[in-house]
Amino acid sequence: MDDDCCSTQLLDGDGTFNVEGLDRFVSTTKLSDCGLSYAVVAIMGPQSSGKSTLMNHLFHTNFREMDAFRGRGQTTKGIWMAKCVGIEPFTLGMDLEGTDGRERGEDDTTFEKQSALFALAVADIVIINMWCHDIGREQAANKPLLKTVFQVMMRLFSPRKTTLLFVIRDKTKTPLEYLEPILREDVQKIWDSVPKPQAHQDTPLSEFFNVEVTALSSFEEKEQQFKEQVAQLRERFFHSISPGGLAGDRRGVVPASAFAFSALQIWKIIKENKDLDLPAHKVMVATVRCEEIGNEKLRDLKSDEGWLELEEAVEAGPVSGFGKTVSSILERCLSEYDMEATYFEEGVRNAKREQLETKALDLVHPVYVTLLGHLRSKALEDFKSRLEQSLSRGDGFAASVRACTESSLVEFDKGFKDASIKQANWDASKVREKLHRDIDTHASSVCSAKLSEMTAKYENKLTEALSHPVESLFESGEKDTWVSIRKLLKRETDAAVAEYSTAVVGFELDEATVDAQVQNLRDFARNVVEKKAREDAGKVLIRMKDRFSTVFNHDNDSMPRVWTGKEDIRAITKDARSASLKLLSVMAAVRLDEKPDKIENVLVSSLMDGAITTQSSQNRGVGPTTDPLASSSWEEVPPKNTVITPVQCKSLWRQFKSETEYTVTQAISAQEAHKRNNNWLPPPWAIAAMLILGFNEFMLLLKNPLYLMVLFVGYLLSKALWVQLDVAGEFRHGPVAGLLSISSRFLPTIMNLLKRLAEEAQGQGQQQQHQTPTAQKPYTVDSHSFKHESSNSSVSSSNVSYSDSGMEYSSPSQMHRRSSKGEVEQS
Repeated sequence: MDDDCCSTQLLDGDGTFNVEGLDRFVSTTKLSDCGLSYAVVAIMGPQSSGKSTLMNHLFHTNFREMDAFRGRGQTTKGIWMAKCVGIEPFTLGMDLEGTDGRERGEDDTTFEKQSALFALAVADIVIINMWCHDIGREQAANKPLLKTVFQVMMRLFSPRKTTLLFVIRDKTKTPLEYLEPILREDVQKIWDSVPKPQAHQDTPLSEFFNVEVTALSSFEEKEQQFKEQVAQLRERFFHSISPGGLAGDRRGVVPASAFAFSALQIWKIIKENKDLDLPAHKVMVATVRCEEIGNEKLRDLKSDEGWLELEEAVEAGPVSGFGKTVSSILERCLSEYDMEATYFEEGVRNAKREQLETKALDLVHPVYVTLLGHLRSKALEDFKSRLEQSLSRGDGFAASVRACTESSLVEFDKGFKDASIKQANWDASKVREKLHRDIDTHASSVCSAKLSEMTAKYENKLTEALSHPVESLFESGEKDTWVSIRKLLKRETDAAVAEYSTAVVGFELDEATVDAQVQNLRDFARNVVEKKAREDAGKVLIRMKDRFSTVFNHDNDSMPRVWTGKEDIRAITKDARSASLKLLSVMAAVRLDEKPDKIENVLVSSLMDGAITTQSSQNRGVGPTTDPLASSSWEEVPPKNTVITPVQCKSLWRQFKSETEYTVTQAISAQEAHKRNNNWLPPPWAIAAMLILGFNEFMLLLKNPLYLMVLFVGYLLSKALWVQLDVAGEFRHGPVAGLLSISSRFLPTIMNLLKRLAEEAQGQGQQQQHQTPTAQKPYTVDSHSFKHESSNSSVSSSNVSYSDSGMEYSSPSQMHRRSSKGEVEQS
């Protein structure tokens, strides 16, 4: 016997199924790889009829055989199985426990029937081993066996087409041709006598069985002839499942991979004494086994290296050829399933295939969704970059958005097509719609940003074009200030609106939106002017004082005034205040709507000097008077256009007058000082006293001309020292300060005069000194300036000038008056 037969006990004597042994047998013999290309041969017959011996010689198995020298008894217990060595295709041999054995007794036929039903359910060929001398005998041992076979066959709802091979043992001299008809007749009689279900009352034996008969010589008496006959019989088992073979027309074959599970389930049903519904059993086996195959293939898919690498790559970003790769992986998975499940019931196989495909697609779908997310993100980023490049080239916004959107959607569609899986019919329309929404959202944000940027640009231009000119016009404060501002506002606004309207053409905005943007631009320009007016209103008092100082301290030719005593300070003050009041009236309200108002008239009539008092005096006898400035709004002026209320104007005017009175007072003081400085004659009484008391001295001078000349020279020197030392100016700061300043400059001034006189005498003759220097170039004698610092004094040097018209003096008092006037202007 060959050890490759892997002999295994399938059922023990108690009917316990050897699950582990069967699994080990299937794994060792690789039965599961055979598909439908395998056959099962079972042998049954009376105990000690040589069943195991026949199987061992026929299929080279190693079933345990009876030892005749130890007596006759039960050798095989339960059911054993082994691989038939050397038979193609794969053939599995099953050796059943013998019937009619004394060990189980006469009444214990339960296991006998169960094992017979099991053999009929799983075997394609059932060998019935019987003695030759039992043929034709009514009470022979084969009759109970055949009845058992046919009775259990009725328990199969849809019996398999099984081949019954009757092997006649210890053949006698009677030819087989005579024995076979007798055997077939006996078999038919037994079939007819067995009770059958209603559905099979008229069913012929051939519908359930193929009956084959063969005969073998005695193994003990004619061993050689026996072996030769067995060898010939063995040849019939080669390709037994092929058409024309012993089991060529079998039905309901279970695939080899499910044989172990099917055998176990069949035995459980038989043990529970239930009717064996083979079609239902076949579906159940197919369901379980196909599901196992499907789960196995799904596990293989999850652990597939190619799939894991692809999944990892998709997490990082888009993967080219994703759909083709995944389709190939799924196709391989389903093909392997089809290959292993091809022999199972078609309906179950297809249902489980669809289930496997669904689970596999469920595994792939999250990765697929992630890939679509990457494609959407990439398409959106490409849209952003393309749009930015297009706008940087100066292309129109709307046209750029359309072109870039189309390109991005085409790119997404291309990526989606590349990611499409053949086994799935997934729709990416929602992802595409989300991409479209994202593109529209980004385009809207860019549009808003660009429009805001453009609006800010033109608003800045308007601000630059209006702020400084408007401020300048407010500073001038002329009567036509607001007319000029309105013209400036209209000109700059129209220019900005024209440029803006041209710039937004590329955005293809609707007319209402463009009109709204243009109106916003016009409103902004108007707000710039209004804001500037309100800002400058805070400076109105300073500008009023500047205007007053300018008009008050300068004449009509814009030359500084010198207060000589001839000016009408009252009239000049009134003109200056009128000019300042005009500036206040300009700043009192915003006048951009070309509506007339009476602000200036009300201010002039109410605030000019004496107007209120006079009006009050005139109306005192008539009744109570009303102050037009006792209000918080101007007549015919909307509150929103009011910048300075009437009450504020009155307060500002009162403050203005109080701060400009000092300038007027200084001017009056300067006039009086000028008059005093230009009047050098003593009072009349002093002149009379001098004539009376100094008559003798005057006569002495007339009698002696030398004294007169000395006096004249002394007068000239004194006059020169007076001018150079600016005695009057120095004593204006106080007698002590004047004396200190003069004493410090007295000697240097004398030395300077003498030096210059000496130089003049050397250069010219005595006669030229007494002539009028008409032919000489004018020259100026300047004294050095000496500054004596004290807490409240500063000294300015005087000049003595000589010209063609004679000697000129610059009066210290005039210089002081000019400096005073400058101080007044600054104040």
